[in-house]
Amino acid sequence: MWRQAPRSQDPNSGAALNARLDHRNPLVFDTHELGRRPGAMQKLSRTVQAPGGDNVFGIADVIAIPGDSPVEIDLRLESVMDGVLVTGTARAHAEGECVRCLEPLERELTADFQEMFSYPEAEERHRRMAGTDADSDEDESITPLEDGMFDLEPVLRDAVVLSLPMQPVCREDCPGLCAVCGALLADDPDHHHDAVDARWAALQGLAGTMPAGEKDELDGAETGVDEKQEK
Repeated sequence: MWRQAPRSQDPNSGAALNARLDHRNPLVFDTHELGRRPGAMQKLSRTVQAPGGDNVFGIADVIAIPGDSPVEIDLRLESVMDGVLVTGTARAHAEGECVRCLEPLERELTADFQEMFSYPEAEERHRRMAGTDADSDEDESITPLEDGMFDLEPVLRDAVVLSLPMQPVCREDCPGLCAVCGALLADDPDHHHDAVDARWAALQGLAGTMPAGEKDELDGAETGVDEKQEK
């Protein structure tokens, strides 16, 4: 999957932008060792803890990687003319809820991603060629390196969301819940409710309070009415 992430539009680029990235953040990667020679390549592997709360990797309240659970990341960094091409795979354990029966479910997740991070001078060159200024919306497709570093978190979050099912189910043939009483149909495949003609619902309730003789007469009356309606 190729993803172009929106870049920061802070007009005071440089030090202000660089201050955003903390090299101690496990999802921030440094490209200085890679160098700028086109064709140079570096492979990295790292295990990080998934964020929780509002920053969860996944679809909140549907299916996501639980906060603080491990995410294994394999990256390949390639130096190209205008920046660094990052290709990677993330593996993690996702948890959620079946949309049919509401039972908990688990999934092993593999998410592939690719992103281009440009050198600052390449970004400037792109703007000049496009005839735009630093605040133009047309430059949102460019993701710049910041002091040789890049933040993988937004790329990884998008890749995880796209790899997860929007409507997860515990199994493809999950029968769900009974629409009448909410019973779990997987536990009782023969579960059903007898259909009652709404026209006779009140009479049936009344029949439960009648003596046996009067009840038989009422049943006979209902049968006679049904026969007439059939004719």
